[in-house]
Amino acid sequence: MNSLIDKVKNILFYDADREFFAKVFPDSVAAVDLLRFRKMSPSDLSAVIAIEQQVYNFPWSENIFRDCFTIGYSCWVCEDPQKGMIGYGILSIAAGEAHIMNICLSPEVHGQGYGRRMMEKLIDVAREKRALTMFLEVRPSNAAAIALYEKMGFNEIGVRKGYYPAENGTREDAVMLALELL
Repeated sequence: MNSLIDKVKNILFYDADREFFAKVFPDSVAAVDLLRFRKMSPSDLSAVIAIEQQVYNFPWSENIFRDCFTIGYSCWVCEDPQKGMIGYGILSIAAGEAHIMNICLSPEVHGQGYGRRMMEKLIDVAREKRALTMFLEVRPSNAAAIALYEKMGFNEIGVRKGYYPAENGTREDAVMLALELL
């Protein structure tokens, strides 16, 4: 039932003026402003996994994504009208805290503002659910993501030693970041 309601909301609630102006006056609206977000469904998993495998050396398996649905995480996809699905984000929200479990965008849109939009969506979802603080981990080697998170107000709160798998059977630390949502 929720899936049907979400589909109806996606059809009814979008900025038709923005889409119209983008078609009639293509230079008047940035592509990033035409993004649409919707809740992820199990039928999205093949596209989600394809993006995951393009971006990460150690991608999540289909079973991990399925577990996210089972657990009740807030799972979202990001769609571009011309390109289709270009990214997704998975958020755990409980006890006044939100934790970004996974956020990923197709390599073809990196560095174009889509990551910021996805982050803004996840922050909005966390606020709607009354989370007070948002957390995430990021590889220290992912300088572009760290720069984005810092621009958005996240602060480093610690390091998780050996958190991520790395090449040659080694492990990479994770930088822990937090954002106050008050």
